Amino acid sequence: MGAFVIVVNAEKVAVSGKKRTQKLYRRHSGRPGGMKVETFDQLQQRIPERIIEHAVRGMLPKGRLGRALFNHLKVYKGPDHPHEAQRAIELPIRDKRMQKER
Repeated sequence: MGAFVIVVNAEKVAVSGKKRTQKLYRRHSGRPGGMKVETFDQLQQRIPERIIEHAVRGMLPKGRLGRALFNHLKVYKGPDHPHEAQRAIELPIRDKRMQKER
């Protein structure tokens, strides 16, 4: 099925342009009038892990295999995670525009 993927520092996600204020994340409680809308900035302050999970879930297949693969993704807010056996491989950001904002 594949290896587990551990993502740390989810609060450091950077976006270009006006996405910080214009990108919207929607969820629905299932009740009438239960639509909740948050901007990228609001969601990043509240639950930064959800941003990466939402992006990855959109890239995976929509069936049973996609759900199984999504369970292999672990996202953490800070640099610490409880998975002691995993060796960290740092992946540098290659996009020059994103490095300017840091």
